[in-house]
Amino acid sequence: MSTAASAVRTTSRVAALTLGLLTALATAAVAQAETALPRVRVLATGGTIAGAQASATDYGYKSGAYDVNTLIKAVPNLDKLAQITGEQVASIGSQDMNDEVWLKLAKRLNTVLAGADVDAVLITHGTDTLEETSYFLSLVTKSAKPVVMVGSMRPATATSADGPGNIYNGVAVAITPQAMGRGTLVELNDEFHYARNVVKTDTTSVQTFKSLNRGPAGVVHTGKVQWFQPMDKKVGTATEFSVDGLDKLPRVDIIYAHANMSPDLIDAAVKNGAKGLVIAGVGDGNMTAAALDAVTKAARSGVVVVRSTRLPMGLTLRNNEVDDDKLGLVASGELNPPKSRVLLQLALTKTTDVKRIQAMFYEY
Repeated sequence: MSTAASAVRTTSRVAALTLGLLTALATAAVAQAETALPRVRVLATGGTIAGAQASATDYGYKSGAYDVNTLIKAVPNLDKLAQITGEQVASIGSQDMNDEVWLKLAKRLNTVLAGADVDAVLITHGTDTLEETSYFLSLVTKSAKPVVMVGSMRPATATSADGPGNIYNGVAVAITPQAMGRGTLVELNDEFHYARNVVKTDTTSVQTFKSLNRGPAGVVHTGKVQWFQPMDKKVGTATEFSVDGLDKLPRVDIIYAHANMSPDLIDAAVKNGAKGLVIAGVGDGNMTAAALDAVTKAARSGVVVVRSTRLPMGLTLRNNEVDDDKLGLVASGELNPPKSRVLLQLALTKTTDVKRIQAMFYEY
């Protein structure tokens, strides 16, 4: 073999080895980059965000028509934020959310968060009861890892559907270091909120979720997160509540106060097995004299009664216009009737002592 031919062969071999090394390094770099991305599990429960219209011009739609993988694939560039995996926990409209699904979701959430392969969880959910589910999870989730819930006001098939943007921004919030230990957060329409504070305020507008008494926890635009206020109430691992071993929750009914309110519904709720009652009172948790007599009787029989308000803002103060100490009632403070029901259900898994439950309404 000539010296020239040998040189060519040697050069080719060196080039091949160099190319192979570069390819290996590039592959390793890609793998390392993928490994470096946060790992987010999406737990889907249905709702409008997974809804489908019969046609683009139909107002009505079917909730939960699309599965979790379809929702994930519909979000551009989501894989650049995090490593995303998903699973379907339920496929319902959130108007049908119930205690059974709450317990199933909470137990699955705790199991997922306990895994070493997950850094944060995003939950997709219908908006009708999103404020209640998020508060429930905020009280029973036994991990400091971030949990963010998202929904949408327009179905997945709608023109300018808001679901994909909410999922993207929800993941962005979930992977921020500041989200650790904050309890469950709710993100929609470029804002995110603490579960305790947020309420749905409009039947159809995309700007429906607001923290009326306190304001949002922060804002998020195209994945860029700005935090505002911290949370000053106990959440997550700091609470005394747990779903371990629970297969049902105590029955708690909400009764709406109004002019000429009758005590009949109060008596009926107690007769049908309610262990707790929340009165969505007028003003500062007020009700008619007949209704107040009925809840006092219920409280003396062992039913725990919480006074809240049907108004969108403000606090229901203890011993303000009603002598709660004398009558044995609980004042809800900042919590609206739906969230008062959530806390009372969990409180009743621990105690029926009214003083202790009142303390819980201050702490949580």
